[in-house]
Amino acid sequence: MDESSGQPDVHTYKSLAEDGPFCSVEPPKRPTGSLVMHSMAMFGREFCYAVEAAYVTPVLLSVGLPKSLYSVVWLLSPVLGFLLQPVVGSASDHCRARWGRRRPYILALGVMMLLGMALYLNGDTIISALIADPRRKPIWAISITMTGVVLFDFAADFIDGPIKAYLFDVCTHQDKERGLHYHALFTGLGGALGYLLGAIDWAHLELGRLLGTEFQVMFFFSSLVLTLCFIIHLCSIPEAPLRDTAKDTPPRQAPQDPASSSDRMYEYGSIEKVKNSYVNPELALQGGKTKNPPAEQTQRTMTIKSLLRALMSMPAHYRCLCISHLIGWTAFLSNMLFFTDFMGQIVYHGDPYSAHNSTEFLIYQRGVEVGCWGLCINSVFSSLYSYFQKALVPYVGLKGLYFMGYLLFGLGTGFIGLFPNVYSTLVMCTSFGVMSSTLYTVPFNLIAMYHREEQEEQRQQAQGGGLDSSRRGQGLDCAALTCMVQLAQILVGGGLGFLVNVVGSVVVVVITASAAALIGCCFVALFVRYID
Repeated sequence: MDESSGQPDVHTYKSLAEDGPFCSVEPPKRPTGSLVMHSMAMFGREFCYAVEAAYVTPVLLSVGLPKSLYSVVWLLSPVLGFLLQPVVGSASDHCRARWGRRRPYILALGVMMLLGMALYLNGDTIISALIADPRRKPIWAISITMTGVVLFDFAADFIDGPIKAYLFDVCTHQDKERGLHYHALFTGLGGALGYLLGAIDWAHLELGRLLGTEFQVMFFFSSLVLTLCFIIHLCSIPEAPLRDTAKDTPPRQAPQDPASSSDRMYEYGSIEKVKNSYVNPELALQGGKTKNPPAEQTQRTMTIKSLLRALMSMPAHYRCLCISHLIGWTAFLSNMLFFTDFMGQIVYHGDPYSAHNSTEFLIYQRGVEVGCWGLCINSVFSSLYSYFQKALVPYVGLKGLYFMGYLLFGLGTGFIGLFPNVYSTLVMCTSFGVMSSTLYTVPFNLIAMYHREEQEEQRQQAQGGGLDSSRRGQGLDCAALTCMVQLAQILVGGGLGFLVNVVGSVVVVVITASAAALIGCCFVALFVRYID
């Protein structure tokens, strides 16, 4: 706390949204073990993502899902995530749970992931045990499986924002950078392990015969890994609850400023300090004024309308970072979602529509299997590159890392699109890992730097007698950034299928990914703001 306040020193850094940056203290340096434990959530999440990538299509085909509903499955989750991600991010900024601001949301989303996996990997088995009518079984099996896929995708996409905000709340700037690198490292390791387990033929092993089918085997491993990883994550770093300083300190009546405009309530991500007609005593001692009448501040709810106004008024450098993130994820997902199909049809010249006992179909299946190994190479190299990123930052900076990630991915995907070959394609999968690691680290490092700069500016304003009583919540900033992933999924799911049908070849997907990444190179070099 500031010495002039006369209050004892408390760990206000854990409730920055309430106390303001000028009276916060620096969090303690976190040991490497705590940051590794914190990163286990990303390991579990990516492991389950890899299992879904390997099994969700066979599961959907096995229950007889009509092709007309495929787009509904893949688009419903990102649409919900794009609409609700900022709402939950803002809600976590204001959460006063005794367990902290972020961890209650992380726990709830983790349980949703577990439930979603249980439904889509075991839906057919559950329905077979509960419903005897053979005419009703397919409808219920499709409904349960679709619900599980949407629920899992929704929660897994959603959970990244609270995890990043949790890291930002409890770490110094240096530890945030270290933590993000560990996040990317364990993301790659989790994906690699998930793809490896998915490539094993469990049906001919004892565990597969014991549990029934390979779907039940993968649910066993996925639920075990996810549960253990999230228990470790939630116990990694203590998170203090958001305090109400009006309860901790003798309150003073807040002076009113009738000339203030209520439009300031919609400043991007702003969090008002005043509640129940009282102002934070820290603000009163420094001459701060409330910006709205007390009656307007008894509730601190974020409606969809106010949220949209807040996002529309975000600073230009935040908006540019979100656009660059959208371009990057659009390029990355365009390639990743169709990569195994590209290997089967273009590289191996197989035919997925031929008879299942034909040579063309078997060749296609072989291409898909090799494509899974390519995705495994992507995950492994993503982990390796994440480890070496810290050594590269002093030489090329965040701008160099950001530009290099987009450039290598654009050149790699362009090369395999123009010259499809088994071995060169597998080698170029390393560029996918560079892009993956870049998307998981650099934008969030920039968000942390933007927040650090704003804290310094507000601290200087407070020392100079000026005061801005609003401050963006880190949860909303992280949510605004991560919801670009959902928007990219919507664009890819809604546009690329149409593009493939028009062109008649999957190769157009890889070329599109390359073009988007190269456009992103120009954008991150010219429009994204970097801080030395």
